Parts: sequence; structure tokens; C-alpha cells
Amino acid sequence: MADQKVLEAQKWVNATYGTVAGYVRCPEDGRTGWSTMNALIMGLQAELGISPVVASFGPTTMGKVAALGEIGFGWDKNRNIVAILEHGLFCKGYWAVEPDSYGWYTGVTRQAVKDLRSNMGVPEGDGTVDAKLFKCILNMDAYVVVAGGTDKIRGIQRWLNGRYWQRDAYSIGPADGIYSRDVQKALMIAVQYELGIASPNGNFGPATQSGLRGKNLGPGDSGVFVELFSAACVFNEPIGDYRTNQRASYDNALSDYVKAFQRFSQLAENGRADYPTWAQLLVSMGDPDRPAGGSDTRFEITASRAQWLYANGYRAVGRYLYDPPGSTLDKEIKPGELRTIFDAGLRVFPIYQDNARQLSDFTYTKGYQHALNAHSLASGYGFNRGTVLYFAVDYDATQDEIDSAIVPYFQGVAAGLAGQGKKYVHGVYGSRNVCINVTNRTFARYSFVSGMSWGFSGNLGFTLPNNWSFNQIKEFQVVNGSDTFDLDRDVWRNNSDPATASVNDPTGPADAFIAYIERLYNIAVSYNSSDRSASQLVMEYIRHAEYGNKDWMNELGWWFLIGGYDENFITYANDRGMTIMKEFKDPFTGYNLGAEHLMATANGHFLTAQDSNQKAANGGDVAGWAGDWMTFYADWRNSEEQYASGRAFCAAKLAVPNVASSFGFNDMIEDADGYLLARAVRGGKNILQAVRDHYNGGGGLRRFNDFFTNRWGTAENCKFSAHNALTAADLTLGLGRKQLISLAGAMLPSILQNLPGGGDKLDSFELGFVDAMLARMGMETRSLGTYRANHATYLRAARSRGAAGTGR
Repeated sequence: MADQKVLEAQKWVNATYGTVAGYVRCPEDGRTGWSTMNALIMGLQAELGISPVVASFGPTTMGKVAALGEIGFGWDKNRNIVAILEHGLFCKGYWAVEPDSYGWYTGVTRQAVKDLRSNMGVPEGDGTVDAKLFKCILNMDAYVVVAGGTDKIRGIQRWLNGRYWQRDAYSIGPADGIYSRDVQKALMIAVQYELGIASPNGNFGPATQSGLRGKNLGPGDSGVFVELFSAACVFNEPIGDYRTNQRASYDNALSDYVKAFQRFSQLAENGRADYPTWAQLLVSMGDPDRPAGGSDTRFEITASRAQWLYANGYRAVGRYLYDPPGSTLDKEIKPGELRTIFDAGLRVFPIYQDNARQLSDFTYTKGYQHALNAHSLASGYGFNRGTVLYFAVDYDATQDEIDSAIVPYFQGVAAGLAGQGKKYVHGVYGSRNVCINVTNRTFARYSFVSGMSWGFSGNLGFTLPNNWSFNQIKEFQVVNGSDTFDLDRDVWRNNSDPATASVNDPTGPADAFIAYIERLYNIAVSYNSSDRSASQLVMEYIRHAEYGNKDWMNELGWWFLIGGYDENFITYANDRGMTIMKEFKDPFTGYNLGAEHLMATANGHFLTAQDSNQKAANGGDVAGWAGDWMTFYADWRNSEEQYASGRAFCAAKLAVPNVASSFGFNDMIEDADGYLLARAVRGGKNILQAVRDHYNGGGGLRRFNDFFTNRWGTAENCKFSAHNALTAADLTLGLGRKQLISLAGAMLPSILQNLPGGGDKLDSFELGFVDAMLARMGMETRSLGTYRANHATYLRAARSRGAAGTGR
């Protein structure tokens, strides 16, 4: 929407400076943006005598503005300079001057500047502007919380600005509640000032490293270094469910957060602000000399090199599947090399890189073609089904480049691997920001982070991705007798990618689960010869311990929702050596799935058929997606201060890979698979056939599409069902809501929707569920046509209610 004051600024600056050498006109559309701010900067330069003008508030401009002294009430040396300042204030949302008074620094202007300074965290003073403040007025930084920002981070930003704004090396930063590259640099400069470094520059150099080695803090300590350390902790949250606050005293709560951060980062867990923890909080490489069990190299691993690696504590090595034509690096895996690696007690993780050093290397088509090539090469080397192949982004891709090229490339990769039966799972190598985006938007299983490129914009202002498996922290040359070769040190995260210890294994990731189902099914058949009854017994056995209780606060619980279980069969199976297999690896995503939740979902849908119109929720749904949805609703209501918009909460936490949530990505897979398994059994297959066909026959390739199509069919039905599950006057659904919402301390949806604005809030939350389902469908559809058609229909319907894209 056009802003009249911004439009006035655009017309004035173009009319006043349009003929100045170097000036670039800004659009006259009433929308604030860099083009408008740059036009004002060039106008200021013209007034300062700089020619030709350029779209940058650089050192020359800064020096000339500083020579003007403080600009404040009554300053009249150059009315155009005051007008530029006032137009800049209007563009930032401050009412800068009375109508028709541009060029005069009035009391209104003074108050606008005081408000600006207060929002920044800088003392209001007399409402004057110096060179640093003028530069801030003519940039796009915000000084109030913006969408996605938090008051907690804004408080730290204002604290940094207020404490350091008059220091020469410190630039006043945004106070928008967003952790960014500029905020990270501001924190580093603050640390350097407190360490007494003469010329702070924001780099993690030897003086900074040396100074921090002497700042080992723990419970009982206090002062500015605790404030700086705890601020860095806030910038790196959340760690699972752990969050923290900036504080001046190091208490046990901060120590608990630090322990969680250290576990997540693969550091020694002591709860203290030791040097490795400082380093990991401040730069992507952390302490490059800390223990690291992983490595990667372009050089062949010979027997002597493998022995050196093992002797020096390395247990995994990354090697390349491919060396593109024209390369002189000779980096692909050599014949017999994998056997050499395995014989030395090492594991290997495969990397695929075809140039990948500039934007033009990344398109959807190239991603698809690279996936086909990677599949062929990995199969040729004998890599086992389920192996993660890391596709590389070996340059500092910006967010715009990630959106326009990197994500489409990985969508092509995912489609290409799916087209080959999803024998292999894709991972991503790149900066933190690349890894986060590719994981969230293409479901990459693991992230191999280029942490040693600490100066990458994609590594500044971003936390480690939740699914990181390897963090590349140092490149060095190994000297092994007369042999030398280059090696990268990679921190290998516990309980992440196990890497590969063998090749040509004919079994798949789910084969052990299928064999388990076969054994249990045969026992069930011997107990009751009916295929249908035996299939139900298998479901009951696997889910009975976690999803078999008879009592939810004196109600009937799961017994009522999905029926009881045959206790005699439980004894019968146990007597024959059976136990519950709690999880197995999904061959299509590489994630571990919970067998108990999966079979509870299947059991519920098997016993309760859905309505023919595909709309109303029922007890079978509560055993699966609707139960998770109710729990997720309770979490949203209990997190309302942080996520006022239900749609935003869904976008951040609903079925997002590797994000801690009561309705996680694994839960969504289990809900979809449980539904599809039940549908197959109701259609005439036994449970063994259904499980085998789904996990080894390709049924899981389109699980979200098949789930959505068969359960709802349309986005409108999905939205109706999400609302119905939360509000319908139904005994089974009501029991589920009592357990999963009321007992969690959250307001029931039926009450919320009758409060002022509550209906819109609930509508926004339900739209978030549809968003999540459509997005997950789109990620597994080779051509996104089905997804786009569904999404277009859904958006048209949402817009008709005035809610699309607003999270209203």
C-alpha cells in the first residue's frame, strides 16, 4: 500500500537531484525501499559537494556529515540537508515535521529524533543528529520489532547500541528483534572493546581468541562478560526446548542452557563459558582445534593415509562421487579405495559436487540431472540403500540466490532421487543458511556445514542447523612421512549420520522392521488364522504399551478411541520371544519412525472408516493426525506470547524437519503411513503385505500426496476437517480434546472461537495446517503441478475470506 509521505519524499528527491551526475532516480510508488533511501543518500552527497554521487553512505559521506557538527533544533545552515533528514524519518515511520515545513528543524523534528534514538537504545539527549545517526536514518534498519523478531533479541540490540554507540568502530545496529549478520558483528566488536583490543574489527582473530581464553565463566560470576556471553546464548537459541535470557549474573539456569548448547554442538559438557563454547557461540568454525572425529578430502585414501587418519582420532572421511569434466583435481573415489577405508576401521560419507561454485550452477534441471548421475555413481560404488548423499553448495549464496536457485536445485535433486526409487537420501553441504533453507524446504536429511568459511554471510547471524551431522572447521596439510595431502577436519555429531561402513549390502533400512512384522504376523496367524484378525493383532501388539491404556482421568482413553487389545495374544506373542520394536529407519527420508505411534494410527483408521465426504474427523483420526493436531493446538495456546499468529506457529513448528515439536516431521510421516497401511489392510492386503509394499515397494514415495488425496481430496475439506477436529460436538473428539488440550492447561477451541477476534485466530491456525499439508505434498511431487493446483485453489478460497497470507 502506498504511503503519501514516502511518495512526497520520492517526488521531491527526484525533482531536486534528477540532473546531478551519478544520480539514480527512485520509483515514485509510495513504497519505502533501498532505492528511495539511496536516492536520499545521493541527494545528501550533492549537498555536501561530492561528485559524482553514489548509492552508498561511505567514509567520505560520513566524514563530511561529521564536519557539520550536531544537527538539531533551529539548525539552518542547509535547509535541503534538513529536508533530506526529515524525508528519511518519514520513510522510517516517524512523523518528522509539520506540513509545508520541510527544511526547518522544528520541535516536531526534534521529537521524532528523540523517538528514534529511544527505539535504538541510544540516549534521547536534545534530539540531535550526528553522522552515525544520519546514516541510520538513511538505511533500511528497523528500530521496532518486525515480523519474526522478538522483544528479547531487541532488548540485547538496544543494550549493545546504548553501551557502544559512541565507540569509533561500532555502528549503530538495528533494534528489530532479528538476529542477523550485523547483530553478530556488533556483538563481536563489543566483545573486542571489553577485551581492550585497540582496533576492533569484528573478526575472530588471534587477539580476540587469546582474550577469550582468559574468560572462563561459570555460576557465581557476574559483570559485562556474563552479559555478552548470555547475549550470545540468546542468539543461538533454541536448543531443543532450552531457551535463555541475557543476564548480568551467571546462574544455574544459564548453566543448564549452556550444557544443552554444548551437547548440541558436540562440545565438552560442563555448563561453563569456556573458550570452545565462546568460540562456538561467536563464529561458525568455533574452536578449529577441538576434537573432531570426521574429515573430508579430495585426495585418495591410501592404506598409509587411512592408518594415519585412524591413529589421529578420525573415524569417518568424506569422499567425492564425481569429478566433472575439465577438472584437474582428480577427486573421485578410486577403485578399491572404499575397501581400504573400511579395512582401516573408518567409515565414509559420499559427497556430490559438480562445480557448484556460482549461481549459474544451480537450476531445477541441473539438480535433477545431478541426482540421476549421483544415483548411478553411488550404485556403481555399491553404496547401500538409505545412504545420505551430500550435494554441495560451495560458495556464499545469498538469501535471494537460495530462494531463486539453490532451493529449486535441491527440489530437482529430491525429484531425481525419487525417480530412481529413492534408494538414496539427499543431504546438503553449504553455509548454515543454505543448510537451514534446503532442509526446511526440501527435507534434506542431514547438513554438512561449511563452518570453516566463517566469513560467509550465510554463516553470520545463523545458528547451526538442527540436523547438522558434520561441521567442517579447519583445512590443513597432513604430513605423513614423505607423503603430504590436504584434509578438512569435520566435527562428527553423535547420533547423526552414521556414515557407511560397508557396501553392496542387499538389505534396506526398513528390512529389519519388515522381518519383525513377518515374524509377528506369523505368530498372529498361528493364534488366529484370519488374515484380517491377524493384521489387527499385529497393530494391537505393537501399540498396546503406549497406546493401550483404559484410563484417562477416569475416562476410557485409547480403549475407547481405538478399541482394546487382546491381552491373551500379548502373552502368547511374548512367550514366543516377541518384544515391541519401537522404531525403524524410513528408507525414503532417512528419519527414524516410531512403530508404536505408526501402528496406533493404523489401528485407529482400520477400526473406524472415514466419512464418505472426507470431511468430518473421527476416532481413527484422533489416533493419528487429529490427536497430534490437538496436542499442537495446546502448545500454540501455551506459546501465544511468542506466536500470536497461529499460522506463523504452524510455519515454524508443524512437521518441520528437525524442529522440536509436539507435531513433528516424524509424527506427520507416521500419521500418513498409518492411514495408508490401514487403508491397504481394509482393501484386502494383510499387514505384512501392506508394510512390505509401502516401505520396500515404493508406496512411501508419495505418502503425503496419497494421504491428502484419500483422506481429504481438497484443501477446503482439509481445512474443514482441521476445524472439525478442534470444535465438533462429538463424544470421541471431545474425549480427545479433554486429554490433549484441557489437561495441558490450554483454552478449548470452542471457547476461543467465541472470544473477540478468537474466530480469526483459530481460522489462521487451521490455515497453517493446510499450508503444512500442501507444502509436504509439493516436496515429494516430481513436477510441482499437483501442489500448485491444490495451493492455487486453496489460496483463492482463503482470499475470499480475506485471510490468505495474513495469519489474521
